[in-house]
Amino acid sequence: MIIKKRTKPRVLQTLEAVIPRLSPQFPRLAELQGELSRRYKGYIGEQKVDYHLDQFARKYTILQGICLELQRKNFEIDTIVITQQAIYCIECKNFNGTIIFDTVFNQFIRNDGKVETGFRHPITQAENHQLQLTQWLHERHHYIPVYFFIAISDRSTVIKVNGDEEAIAKVVAHGAFIPQKIIEKEKALKAGGQSRAGMQPVGAAILRECKEYDFDILRKYGVSRKDIMTGVHCPGCGRLGMERIYGAWRCHDCNQQSKHAHKRSLSDYLQLINPWISNKECMRFLQLKSRAVATRLLRSSNLKYQKEHKRWIK
Repeated sequence: MIIKKRTKPRVLQTLEAVIPRLSPQFPRLAELQGELSRRYKGYIGEQKVDYHLDQFARKYTILQGICLELQRKNFEIDTIVITQQAIYCIECKNFNGTIIFDTVFNQFIRNDGKVETGFRHPITQAENHQLQLTQWLHERHHYIPVYFFIAISDRSTVIKVNGDEEAIAKVVAHGAFIPQKIIEKEKALKAGGQSRAGMQPVGAAILRECKEYDFDILRKYGVSRKDIMTGVHCPGCGRLGMERIYGAWRCHDCNQQSKHAHKRSLSDYLQLINPWISNKECMRFLQLKSRAVATRLLRSSNLKYQKEHKRWIK
């Protein structure tokens, strides 16, 4: 059973909301766009691997997109598969071109056909997560062995090894072959006489303490509140600054009209500014002149009104 499904990461949602609201002259806009591209690619890669692991949903316990705390520090695991024998941590990597696992110098290199680039070594990362999860479980009196695999999500990616090919092949494979590696490991554990129970209690314990990973990506790139432009996005041309006329929104650039264009802007506000919004702030952010119109739009946007604070929340 998949007891925790993957959702779009909050950091990715923040990037998607803020970039269209920044001036083209914002000094670190290109860096933000690069961050968005990398994170979105990683998210798509995780979804590709999810597709292959879904076949275990009826037999094993699966948790996708896990963030736990150990010694006041958070650690993330892309996917956890819990069987009667063990726990498997699956780290997903989405790279184009050729990737090289160098066991001689303990390096990980990507060659995209133009340039070679070094990245954090996936095996070192996976080993750290293995140790962290093991310690986290032991602190909660769950003693079940933890193993890891590294899934390369893009089936066209060429995997090469400089050094110990056998060691890398034991834990690295394209996403489509990860289920088979889990099956083979399960057979080996059963043949060794290892039999454990408690998939559901362990899964429930992880789910109970799992948190949503987030950090202040806006602060990292120096985005302040004054940098975030107000207005309503046109669903046609994407420009900010639609005008509210006769129960709808009209774009001055392409003349498209929309009744619900404000919903994206309200979502942007709740994502970027505050988890709540007042009528006054709604008027400012949507560039409205009428308080009554702001109240009507807030009421029709599936938000809840907190009378004691005079504000609206999700």
